[in-house]
Amino acid sequence: MRVTQSMLSSNMLLNLNKSYGKMSKLQDQINSGSKITRPSDDPVVAVNGMGYRRDLAKVEQYTRNMITASNWLDSSDESLNQVGEQMKRVRELVIQAANDTNTPEEREKIKMEIDQIRQQIQDVGNTNIGGSYLFSGTNTNQPLFTPVVGGNGKEINPALNAPNEAVNIEIYDGIQIQVNTPGKDLFKNIDDMMGKISDLLGDPNKTGTEIGDALGGVSSSSNSDDITTMHNKILEAQADVGARQNRIEMMENRLGIREVSVTKQLRDTESVDYSKAITEMVTNESIHQAALSVGAKIIQQTLVDFIR
Repeated sequence: MRVTQSMLSSNMLLNLNKSYGKMSKLQDQINSGSKITRPSDDPVVAVNGMGYRRDLAKVEQYTRNMITASNWLDSSDESLNQVGEQMKRVRELVIQAANDTNTPEEREKIKMEIDQIRQQIQDVGNTNIGGSYLFSGTNTNQPLFTPVVGGNGKEINPALNAPNEAVNIEIYDGIQIQVNTPGKDLFKNIDDMMGKISDLLGDPNKTGTEIGDALGGVSSSSNSDDITTMHNKILEAQADVGARQNRIEMMENRLGIREVSVTKQLRDTESVDYSKAITEMVTNESIHQAALSVGAKIIQQTLVDFIR
């Protein structure tokens, strides 16, 4: 086969274009730090990268969900702890009042403090975080206690239609955790007990023994120490909240491990190996320079070149 000058020139230009293309691709990889700049560069890498990014987005969302869940549980724990502390004070006051040596004035002062504690517990029952009431079940936009219509004081909100329903937040694939503590029954029992104690203290005919029986409960037929029973129920609720807080911490660790793993997989899939890319770049530059040098000898100058 006869090899013409134009064939040599065409082949040389074709090879130079390929060399430019390789160096351009390597330059893009080094500049961007990624093996691909568009999906067509490597569809497999592109699809895998999209999958890993989707996983990372889920991890970020679950992390935000767990922050919300932690806020709910921490606030519930703090609120229940406040109620528990108030129960201790109520016990002290009832024991103090169960003494016939108290004057009516002293008993009235004790009653005033009991009434204030009752209002404080009602306020705790209406604890709100980020616009959501913690103890109203799924009726998170309505308070647990509302003013008595046509009367004084507060009562359990009669408009609550799902006060004992659970509020769940998804914290991982297919895993949800309850973040609320339904408080209708718990706070109602405590409020009833506080009302009964206040009524006893406000009755001048009640003896110290009868007031002391308030330790025996809300129900007149109860033989148990209901202040202690209420306190125990609060502690049980706190223990439940604490268990869920521990679960959240374990899930946070799991999400952290997942995030590190997926990030490493994404890096291994898409990130360019700089040492390898730079070595290839230098090699291709040398080859390109050699091709230019050889091409200068193959493509002879014409009369037109001298005219220019």
